[in-house]
Amino acid sequence: MNPSAMKFLLLKAISEPEQERRSGTLMEPSLTRKKWNEVDPTPLPIIGHLHLIKKYPLPQALHHLSSNYGPVLFLRFGCRSVLSLSSPESIEECFTNHDITLANRPRTITSDHFSYGYKNFGFAPYGHLWRTLRRLSTLEVFSSASLQKNSFIRNEEVSNLCSSLFRLSGKSQRVDLKYQFTLLTAHVMLRLVSGNRGVVEVSDSESEKSFLDDFKLRFFSSMSMNVCDHFPVLRWIGYKGLEKRVIEMQRMRDEYLQRLIDDIRMKKFDSTGSVVEKLLKLQESEPEFYSDEVIKGIVVLMFNAGSDTSPVVMEWTMSLLLNHPDKLEKVREEIKSNVKHKGLIQDSDLSCLPYLRCVIYETLRLYPAAPLLLPHSSSKRFNLGNYEIPENTMLLVNAWAVHRDSELWEEADVFKPERFEGFLGDRDGFRFLPFGVGRRACPAAGLGMRLVALTVGALVQCFELEKVEGDIDMRPVFSVAMAKAEPLVALPKPCP
Repeated sequence: MNPSAMKFLLLKAISEPEQERRSGTLMEPSLTRKKWNEVDPTPLPIIGHLHLIKKYPLPQALHHLSSNYGPVLFLRFGCRSVLSLSSPESIEECFTNHDITLANRPRTITSDHFSYGYKNFGFAPYGHLWRTLRRLSTLEVFSSASLQKNSFIRNEEVSNLCSSLFRLSGKSQRVDLKYQFTLLTAHVMLRLVSGNRGVVEVSDSESEKSFLDDFKLRFFSSMSMNVCDHFPVLRWIGYKGLEKRVIEMQRMRDEYLQRLIDDIRMKKFDSTGSVVEKLLKLQESEPEFYSDEVIKGIVVLMFNAGSDTSPVVMEWTMSLLLNHPDKLEKVREEIKSNVKHKGLIQDSDLSCLPYLRCVIYETLRLYPAAPLLLPHSSSKRFNLGNYEIPENTMLLVNAWAVHRDSELWEEADVFKPERFEGFLGDRDGFRFLPFGVGRRACPAAGLGMRLVALTVGALVQCFELEKVEGDIDMRPVFSVAMAKAEPLVALPKPCP
């Protein structure tokens, strides 16, 4: 069946077992118009199916549609074809049989301007350039050897965080942990990239606030798609100056990154072991490939992805632990029993703390940092079940829906870290996908897990955080990263 014959119907299930599991909920192409019009899945002129998701955040809206029509949806968002998956079977089908076909990212206004000509591994089309950049980033930045070598940065910055909280505790001051976690992660990422934390004096709160405001202005919240990506005509008529703002942000960002690279270049490598230093050394031998644009492309992805997602996971994890004091006490007892030295928990201690790891995995299940994994795009037509999916279809994997599927997880909405005891790796088949799936899965999963675990472990070890009032508000705000609607605020009280 060709795409035009589908009439944008919701696709039927991929396999017989899935049909049995979701019996009675699928929209079959053979059904009459009257039957499937009961929920009005007909695409409207121009806007397509966007009218079906206006009442809910996108992950919830797609989950609602899937509960009625099955886990595989073929929709139209404006001019774009969209394939939405919310079952392990359909995800496995796509990322085993069609992984290369789905190894691209969709082009957007932001990627057009932020990708340095599609020369970074986040946006580059699948091919030789992407494979080279991905391998480079993995070996030089995210390998186990690199993570071990730069563990002192994470140890020092987490120690600085605890020192700040100790000072604030003496003033009986409420602490915005979202702010503290974001500041911590920005310092860690900047030190990894440049060897410089951005602020010299740890206790200078005004300088730190100014630094973080400037950092967030340039590097946060730039990965999302916008209305012009679905209605290109708006791009040419200057919809609300949106593209002008993207261009201005890229200009500010590029000036900052180029100045950072030039400063490190002029210092003639002071042996900081930073990412930029390593790349500049490679540039000396292969200047045509390791251009400044390639270096800036790698750095900007580290700033974007690393600084926006890790603080969110830290905040969700601490919120869950404060709402479940029995789980928090279990983490504290594990640290007391397994961290033999008398000092602050270190990166090297994390391998001895399996329950802490379970807590973070369970947090990622309930509140995945990317509720809809970063979108993929099909580079050619491919067959999914009995259907032909067009080229340039945007694929959305609804990790939030899969992680909360009651048929996949016992007591799916309950915080139960024990369910991950004995769990190894960062994926459980295709039902647990916190770091993505396929060739575009997050290469920084190891770095993110270590930083989150170290931070949460240190706070549990050092402080008895008191809730300001009642249970903590756990309402989410759905975006590229799923943040808390209300920042986590607590009163730090040092442990005896």
